[in-house]
Amino acid sequence: MDGNARYRIAIVTVSDKGSRGERKDESGPAIREMVGALGDVVSYQVVPDDLDVLKETLVNLSDRGRVDLIFTTGGTGLSPRDNTPEATLAVIEREVPGLAEAMRMESMKKTNRAMLSRAVAGVRHRTLIVNLPGSVKAVKECLGVIMPVLPHGLEILTGRGGECGAGNA
Repeated sequence: MDGNARYRIAIVTVSDKGSRGERKDESGPAIREMVGALGDVVSYQVVPDDLDVLKETLVNLSDRGRVDLIFTTGGTGLSPRDNTPEATLAVIEREVPGLAEAMRMESMKKTNRAMLSRAVAGVRHRTLIVNLPGSVKAVKECLGVIMPVLPHGLEILTGRGGECGAGNA
């Protein structure tokens, strides 16, 4: 595997207020800053907490936009309008539960409220989709936990890596 592989990354901020321009998104830019070494952010969108809009956005980015990695931020809590996990589960083919488990586990060290997160991660075709929390602080904590394994996972998923098992899984 070429250690300098650049992946195509999309960031989707899920926020009713943000999509209406009533709240400035700070989590999306925080993600962009943290993933620069991993790849190029080719799409950044702020969408409402609408199940169908979010499903359509994820499908379009994966299937037509051909991005390798989609980060969502927001919509993973218990509010009736928090639809991000449901949208993600509706469009993925396989879950990658270890990513969400690792994020919750690390977040639990800081707040017991982390156990209320419903974030999921999974694969649609050759795109990895990861739900992140909505707050900047939580985004940085959670992304910091999973960033070390993302290059290996993306190498295998996109076919840019060596044989499965050639490295540590």
